[in-house]
Order: sequence, then C-alpha cells, then structure tokens
Amino acid sequence: MIITFKSAAAGDVIMFSDVAQRLMQVMGKEPADKGILTIEQLPEAIRCLKIAISDDKQRLAAIPEDDRPRTEKGASGERPFVSLYQRATPLLELIEWAQKKQKPVVWGV
Repeated sequence: MIITFKSAAAGDVIMFSDVAQRLMQVMGKEPADKGILTIEQLPEAIRCLKIAISDDKQRLAAIPEDDRPRTEKGASGERPFVSLYQRATPLLELIEWAQKKQKPVVWGV
C-alpha cells in the first residue's frame, strides 16, 4: 500500500506504507492510514526527523561499504536497501516548506 504526504506548501511525497509508518513513529505520530501534522506540530516533527537522519548517517558511516545491507524486507517481499536518511529527507523537506509557509501536512492512502 502507498501513503502520500501532502501540503499546500510543496509537492507530494509518496512512500510505501511500512516506510511511512516508520517515519510517523519517528515524528511522534501514531502510525495510521490517514493523519495530520498541524502547524504547531511541525517544529517537533522536523527536530525528530533531523535527529533520526543524523543518527542513521552515523550508523551507516560506521559500517564498511562491503558490509552494508543490499536488500531489505518490505511489505511485498525483498527490495533494494534504502537507508532511513534517504527515505526521510524528502519528507523533511516537505515539512520544512510547510513550516515556512505555515501550512499543515496531511497523509492518506
């Protein structure tokens, strides 16, 4: 299943639901098929995503290139590995634009 993050401030960010739900948890939101980051919640979501991105970059930097995972399990089977920071960066950019333009971010299937 696909979840799309939307805001009037910027273009949509589309993710597999398992990835989106993981990032919802990082932002302190309950994973759900539909939801919202209110204007008041945007700064905390940004802070949490930045911490998670930084931690993930540090974790990956400590692993030799040859030892890094090549695949990961997804909802529909094996897929190429994509780090948390690569997945979170477009969402972070959307939320930063939303904060700048004072618009909420919503998501749904």
